[in-house]
Order: sequence, then C-alpha cells, then structure tokens
Amino acid sequence: MNALFGLDAYSPREIAQRVSAIGVDKVGLPLPTLFLLGLLGGAFIGLGAMMFTLVASDPSPGFAVSRLLGGLAFSLGLLLVVVAGAELFTGNNLIVMAWASGRVGTGALLRNWVVVCIANFVGATVLACLVWLSGHAGLNDGRVGATAVQIAVAKAQLPLVEAFFRAVLCNALVCMAVWMAMGGRSVADKAVAIVFPVTAFVASGFEHSVANMYLYPLALLLGAPVPVEHIAVNLLCVIAGNIVGGAVLVAGIYWVVYLRTPGSAEGIDQR
Repeated sequence: MNALFGLDAYSPREIAQRVSAIGVDKVGLPLPTLFLLGLLGGAFIGLGAMMFTLVASDPSPGFAVSRLLGGLAFSLGLLLVVVAGAELFTGNNLIVMAWASGRVGTGALLRNWVVVCIANFVGATVLACLVWLSGHAGLNDGRVGATAVQIAVAKAQLPLVEAFFRAVLCNALVCMAVWMAMGGRSVADKAVAIVFPVTAFVASGFEHSVANMYLYPLALLLGAPVPVEHIAVNLLCVIAGNIVGGAVLVAGIYWVVYLRTPGSAEGIDQR
C-alpha cells in the first residue's frame, strides 16, 4: 500500500488529516473573504446546473445516456470549486471532522455553514439573473428554458421525505468527491476523483441544495408556476438532508475510522 499511496496520492489516513486541518483554516477565514468565496461557490455550481439543463433539453439521447451526459456536464461546477477555489456549503459539511476532533468550536462551525449557505444562494441567484438576461433560455427553440422550468417544478413537488433522502445520498457522493480530490496531487487527479461521484448523483436524480438555489430563481424568472413557500420548504428539507449525507455519512464515519483516537488507523493503510 505504501507504493500505491506514495507519489501518486495521499493515503486515506492522510486525507483525513488534511480535511481536518483545512476545516480549521476554513472557519478561520475573515468574513468578507468567506462570503466572496461563497458567492463564487454558488455561481460555480450554478454553471454546472446550467450545463446540465442544456444537455437535458436535447430529446435525442435515451434516458440513461441523457442523464449520464448531464451529470458529466454538471461536474464542471465542483471542478471549478475545488480547482479554482471557492467555498461550498455542501462540501464544507466535512468541517465536522475538525469539530469532532475538538479543533473547531460549534459556533465557528455553524458560522461557516450559515455564511457560506447564504453566500451560495446569493451567488447562484445572481448567476440565474445573468443567464436569464442573456437569453440563454431561448436556445434550442426555447427548450432550454422549458427544461429549466420543468426541472424546478418537479423538484418543488417532491414529497419532503423523498427530497430529504435524495439530498442525503447526493451529499454523500459530493463529499466523497471532495474527499477523493483531497487525495490527489495534480489537477488531473482531482478531476478524475470528482467526475464519477458527481455524475452518479446527478444521473440518479439526487438533490443538491446549491444547484436548486440556481434552478429555482431561474425558473421563477421564466414564469414557472411554483409557489415560493414550496421552494422554501423544499430548500430547507434538502439542506437538512445534505448535512446528514456529508456530515454524518462521510465526515462522521471517516472521523471514527481515522481520527477518533491517535492510533485508530494504524495498520489500515498497510492492508
């Protein structure tokens, strides 16, 4: 295993240590910096959602092919976040590893989540306005806009229990993508680590809160008949599911495996 995790990638235990250390850095960011990076994170994920909608508006591929291609296109969003640099609420659920180790306080953790979530919403909404003003929705004889409206209406009508568990599964995959990207040493490593989990969650129809923060405003601008209260309830439900998927199923489990006690991971990397 040492050869496998030598020059090519960090070992899982090293990834856990890196994620914890970066979590400390993230909560220590000055508020203006955190908010600006959060704006970028929302806009970047919005660009991924924009590309997904473009692919989904083409009726020619079959269902599975269309979903896979759309998921691949959506990967642009997380690639921009990880490689170009931005703060993303769903990815920041991994800060729980630093919190569980006592390196980050509860107040600092919640401050980061709240600020980044709000900034993501603002960034995604601003991008939706720019896309609307650009006339992008008119592409493919208006099918792009019609598809955006159709997607948003379907999301708002999801039963809350279903939306919650779709969000859990979504952020488990998103945080695994971020986790594996932390194991890479090059941009190519990070791209490979990100593309497959992101494509999987998008193709499977799982729910990403920040992507929805772009799709809902765009759909409303395009005249979608979606009550704002339905959007608000759906977003809150999806945010809660994303937290469980990222903070519990990924950060929590890996903290128990690698960081709970000083030697808890001894011998694991050598198997």
